[in-house]
Amino acid sequence: MARNCIVCGKGTVVGIKLSHSHIRNKRTWAPNLQRVKAVINGAPKKVLVCSRCLRSGKVQRAI
Repeated sequence: MARNCIVCGKGTVVGIKLSHSHIRNKRTWAPNLQRVKAVINGAPKKVLVCSRCLRSGKVQRAI
């Protein structure tokens, strides 16, 4: 399963960490994904959703 939000598509971003002495290292920033049981196409399903989509109410959680 890809580490992406099922609602907004937010995923891992790659960039460069830059120290004070200007040493450059590659690093990744991962989104805050939560595994929740949500209603998808009328049926409950466990999916990965970012915390921003959960907080803004874009996901209908299943009981």
